[in-house]
Amino acid sequence: MPVRDIYHNPVKNALIKDGWTITDDPLILSIGKKDVFVDLGAEKLIAAEKENQKIAVEIKSFIGKSQVNDLENALGQYILYHEILLENQEDRLLFLALKKSAYEEIFEEPIGKILIKRKLLKLIVFDENKEVILQWIN
Repeated sequence: MPVRDIYHNPVKNALIKDGWTITDDPLILSIGKKDVFVDLGAEKLIAAEKENQKIAVEIKSFIGKSQVNDLENALGQYILYHEILLENQEDRLLFLALKKSAYEEIFEEPIGKILIKRKLLKLIVFDENKEVILQWIN
């Protein structure tokens, strides 16, 4: 089983506090003969269901040597998972979860703003200490 991201439990707890029910931990996506644990490196996908809305959450710590490299990897992962979800579970929306400081350092800069502007990904911004969701960005 893949290793969990360091913020796995804070995000899971934040979703529960926000009224979500965790349904899969991790959510395993199958396509053809391949199973994707939506976990490359230290990341894990949590699936949650709330008020007939289904979401999948990929957690990223952005603690590597290069935030640009971390962003490139996260974006590639996000696109892969998004496309598999469209094939298998099109009613489930995919979100990328990251802590507030990482959001500010990446997505409040031009490199991240362009991704938000073009709506290339959906984000959950969380406080890792209080274990709460601060912002949903669609």
